[in-house]
Amino acid sequence: MAEVKKIKKGLDICLYGKASDNVVSDTASELFAVCPDDYPGYVWKLCVQVGDSVLKGGPLMHDKNKRQIFMCSPVSGVVTEIIRGERRKIEAVVIKSDGSTHEKEFKTPQSCQDLIDLLCQSGLWAMMRQRPYDIIPDPDVRPRDIFVTAFDSAPLAPEMISSSDHGVLEEGLKALRSLTDGKVYLGVKFGSGISSSAAIVTEFVGPHPAGNVGVQIANISPVNKGDVVWCLDARTVCRIGRLLSENTLDMTTTIALTGELVDNPHMIKTSIGAAIPTLIGGQLSSKAVNPRVISGNVLTGVKVSRESGFLRYPYRQITVINEGDSADEFMGWASLNPLKYSVKRTFPAFLRGLAKPFRFDARLLGGRRAMIVSGEYDKVFPMDIYPEYLIKAILTFNIDRMEQLGIYEVAPEDFALAEFVDTSKLELQKIVREGLERLRKELS
Repeated sequence: MAEVKKIKKGLDICLYGKASDNVVSDTASELFAVCPDDYPGYVWKLCVQVGDSVLKGGPLMHDKNKRQIFMCSPVSGVVTEIIRGERRKIEAVVIKSDGSTHEKEFKTPQSCQDLIDLLCQSGLWAMMRQRPYDIIPDPDVRPRDIFVTAFDSAPLAPEMISSSDHGVLEEGLKALRSLTDGKVYLGVKFGSGISSSAAIVTEFVGPHPAGNVGVQIANISPVNKGDVVWCLDARTVCRIGRLLSENTLDMTTTIALTGELVDNPHMIKTSIGAAIPTLIGGQLSSKAVNPRVISGNVLTGVKVSRESGFLRYPYRQITVINEGDSADEFMGWASLNPLKYSVKRTFPAFLRGLAKPFRFDARLLGGRRAMIVSGEYDKVFPMDIYPEYLIKAILTFNIDRMEQLGIYEVAPEDFALAEFVDTSKLELQKIVREGLERLRKELS
């Protein structure tokens, strides 16, 4: 039987607009985009120019130093636009789909090195992450262990895999096992019934962030200084398994269209990087005067334009909530409204229970102030780390202190809940990301 880990610290945020798993629609988007910011740790160089034709799985960008690592096109079509930002930074490569199923052909691997080359060439390597630093793994480094999470516990998150995926999941896990001298761990939701002969299965029960791979690593085999582990989600493992068993590069994804301002929250079958206007067209409520469209969940997702945005990786949901800039509340923070949410019992909402859905908007609800060491992060941070002191060490860039406090174990998403409950309104995820990048450059 699988070992069961109980996560006690955390918080499930209940929002309106959960998608029904029984309603699935096919949405054929014309435009797709790949955004380099979704693949951290490398400097990307273009392989294509505007007007070039590409196959599904064809290279769009490669790393400046490790040229064998590619980001690939999710569809077959023509490159229509290369969006650049400040200092000509590449922000997105846009592809117009031709509607065909033409894809690049890949050779069946005969050795471990062949498998690594295949994953790098197909773009699947860029979908994996390593701890420390939460970046794409170095293909020249063999990991201590590999961790896979098979569920997402974030607000309004859909199921990650279905029963029909178990076969390709097992094939993918077998492939991962050949890439490490250690073990492959599969974290699943308690009672899911998922089993594997290629990985050690651990069941997790408890509130969010139980589904975060960082929390699962911390509860199974923590990362120490000098260790390198790889982590990925079960959806990516299924893509690896399908590429090996069926010789087909699977760039499709089933996402959840969620949120209070969606008339009919449901599942949508599309491909990675699909255009947001196609996905949400005609689905927004008449109350959506100034909606905020988030590619991902409300804690870690990316704000995108509803007119020109794209589905960002690795998110499998779109959340639409009110911006809140036109809100006019009687008494404001001193209100006794029983429908106002608070984890600290500031409002009487706790009397009705926090398990019932609340209506959230995107307001900060408070000004930024000096950091207060109050222990509020600890209540939602289920890792053996002092998060407040680690944030202080990152802000002062005290490398010795950061190492002692567990900087090598964490990723920005691990601090999402702490950022949500933070009285000081600090951008904790941004602080952690910048700290990890600075530390990696300092020690490399």
